[in-house]
Amino acid sequence: MFSLVINFTNLLLAALLVGAMFGVWLVLNPTGMDAGSYVALQQQGIRRLNKPMPILGAATILFTIVAAVAASGDSRRFGLLIAGTVCFISAGLITRFLNQPINAIVITWNSNTPPAAWENLRDAWWRWHRLRMLASAVGFCLLLVAALQKSWQL
Repeated sequence: MFSLVINFTNLLLAALLVGAMFGVWLVLNPTGMDAGSYVALQQQGIRRLNKPMPILGAATILFTIVAAVAASGDSRRFGLLIAGTVCFISAGLITRFLNQPINAIVITWNSNTPPAAWENLRDAWWRWHRLRMLASAVGFCLLLVAALQKSWQL
């Protein structure tokens, strides 16, 4: 029963994490956005997500590690969960050391008068967001395969 609760919670947290990142990808995609709109939208995203997303990411990592420990008797499942953990940790490191420093700068901008060359930070943030979203999506897929592997007779 403990393992079932851990695995369910792990999948739920990972789905929420990846779903939120996908939503950010849909809403904050800067393609065709003017400077003022981009800054206002990005600042709103920072205000709303800067606290809950790191908590959600950390909880996902923690539950993936616990699920891996619980699956240590099944080497295939254990390996998939460890690989998923690596993906989620990678996404967390990208967030902490690449996206959040840019967020700290963008939150100070005036949407009516963004700084010169604002596009450079926008493009860097977008590149790192796509990479962390990919890492998290791969991590989530690994969790799904780990959960379904017995049904698939892998």
